[in-house]
Amino acid sequence: MYVHLDGTPSHHLPLLLAAYQHTFGRDLEAMSRHLIDDVAVGWDELGTDLLDGAPPALITALTGGEQWPSRTLDHLITPDGSPPVRMTVTEDTADEQDMQWGYLLHRHGIEVINILSSKAGPVVGWDTDPCLAFSDHPGHWPPPATTPITESAPALRPARSAPAPAPAQPRTAARR
Repeated sequence: MYVHLDGTPSHHLPLLLAAYQHTFGRDLEAMSRHLIDDVAVGWDELGTDLLDGAPPALITALTGGEQWPSRTLDHLITPDGSPPVRMTVTEDTADEQDMQWGYLLHRHGIEVINILSSKAGPVVGWDTDPCLAFSDHPGHWPPPATTPITESAPALRPARSAPAPAPAQPRTAARR
């Protein structure tokens, strides 16, 4: 999943954790369809609509009472008029585009990868409190509520049209 704006853990993790726990009723397949399969290119921004169904107090704690919609990049027009394609990021393009964080959805949590310094990262479990203060500084990872990646918990497929990435393969990333 590519997200153009606000790719930092302090922004993405609370929204994604709360969306999984409340909006999608802990259904990772439904969440993955919405975030990955149902968009052609990627997201410009993840919005508070991901918090639909969450308790009002949680929404206020995460957003300060503000609301904004999620916006996709599916409206893009290419210079030659061809349809836009799903955005993926390699280590080289991540550096060129100043992308720092990547996220992989696993059955047991969200793997948070600092793209500039690591090919893998800690997994923040789906039961983690979305109100936890997540650091945006790579040196402060992993946060206290993470679990190690295990071979017994495979990653959810990143998209219908793309194979699951191997550790050395290009990763889809979020951009701040």
